[in-house]
Amino acid sequence: MPAIERRWFMGTLLAALPSLSLCDRALADSTQAGVKVPADEDRFGKSRSIGFNSTTFKVATGDTQGALFMMEQHSTKPGGPPLHLHREQDEFWYVISGEYIFQIGSERYRAHSGDCLLGPRNIPHAYAFVGTSGGKILIGFTPAGRMEEYFERPRTPGVYVADAALYRAYGMELIGPPLSLDDARGKSDKRNK
Repeated sequence: MPAIERRWFMGTLLAALPSLSLCDRALADSTQAGVKVPADEDRFGKSRSIGFNSTTFKVATGDTQGALFMMEQHSTKPGGPPLHLHREQDEFWYVISGEYIFQIGSERYRAHSGDCLLGPRNIPHAYAFVGTSGGKILIGFTPAGRMEEYFERPRTPGVYVADAALYRAYGMELIGPPLSLDDARGKSDKRNK
């Protein structure tokens, strides 16, 4: 992503997040000290599976009085969640390693290490890991809403849930199937050639 597009993206990301004073106030009210979670470790020392991926919580909802929830996802096999949207949360992704395809609204983006994307609330989105040797992304939700609860619930390893009632229970809407891996691998978007 060229420097000018990154600057535009970061400006857009900051504009979409709740006001910094709200985040600062929530952080000040929630903890008496900073929180450090070592690389590849979980905030609570747990192991979680989502689809073919594992996740580690990095910033818990309670750490920020509900202003932010962040997790790291390790992708080991191609694929991703179904097309969905969040009613109350903006979702953002930072690619640490690997190659991913994102669909946000009607746009497709190919993302590599160092790329960052924003999925505004009420805009359908999906992503898929399409790399060959594993990948890792940092995922954030603001405000946190019930997203930590959604990812904390018991899961069946190797399965992405496509249950509309479950999505609604956590403030989301299931819109469609996951991205087609054949389609995702073959398409190149106009912004990241």
